[in-house]
Amino acid sequence: MKKTVAIVLAGVLYAQDFGPGRRVLLDAHNCYPEHGDWTERLQTALSTGLPVAIEQDLAWVQGRSVLSHDKQPTGKEPGLKGYFFSAIRPHVESALRGGDKKQWPLIVLNLDFKTDEPEHHQAVWDLLGEFEGWLTTSKKSSDPREVVPLKVGPVLVLTGTSDVQEKLFYEAVPDGGRLRLFGAVQAKADPELPPGQLITGHPGNYRRWWNNPWSVIERGGQRKSGEWAPADQERLKDVVDHAHKLGLWIRFYTLNGHHPDQGQGWTPTYNFGSLDAARIRWRAAAAAGADFIATDQYTEAASQIRSR
Repeated sequence: MKKTVAIVLAGVLYAQDFGPGRRVLLDAHNCYPEHGDWTERLQTALSTGLPVAIEQDLAWVQGRSVLSHDKQPTGKEPGLKGYFFSAIRPHVESALRGGDKKQWPLIVLNLDFKTDEPEHHQAVWDLLGEFEGWLTTSKKSSDPREVVPLKVGPVLVLTGTSDVQEKLFYEAVPDGGRLRLFGAVQAKADPELPPGQLITGHPGNYRRWWNNPWSVIERGGQRKSGEWAPADQERLKDVVDHAHKLGLWIRFYTLNGHHPDQGQGWTPTYNFGSLDAARIRWRAAAAAGADFIATDQYTEAASQIRSR
């Protein structure tokens, strides 16, 4: 008989093999072209192997949602449907034909909205409706604290902490309707606070994960990190364990390590300064059981995460 792990979330007991603490995934940060460059990012992330998590940043311009880190994009950027969903279609359709759900969701899509216009949310909600047959969903309950088991699909969609997003993605869904994506709990990023005091919001049927900057582990984040110490590992494990105790997936961003001249459009503040420093933290996060480890160095991180 196949064994599963029971997960307690807001008083509800359910069992799912992909639940919090069950696997550690590479999270491909900013996985889309920027200003016409870095067009290979998505294919590179997919080539590291499935399952994998992929972040897509979204901004609203000229009546459409585009992939952009900038809040004021040009409008020439690709859209989520043409760039992301088209690329994953062969993987998803193959998974649906095969019917082997052991590794589902194969792809965790993390949507980072850079602009939060209601029409932007509606456009993305409608787009997800086109692909609902691919998605991991849950039934909307009249009680937001009641956590309904997820119906697993090849793709799981996560979004942010915004209350504005919750209004459309959860509150506007009729009771008994299907939730197509899931928000993050609101939390502080203070390395001095014990894990039990970091989360300020409430887990529930919609809010099912916890997104953290690395500064919640090492004060000052990547640029001010020193030698990795046993106390750092203990802190990391305590935070991860607290998330899983609450039934939340947990993500840390963004763990890079490279010479400043070797960045490929990557945010400088996310840089530990050397590949060795990043490797130590990729392995540490994997050993602690972090569900999603975000980095721009997809191939290098994947080799560390998968070999744990």
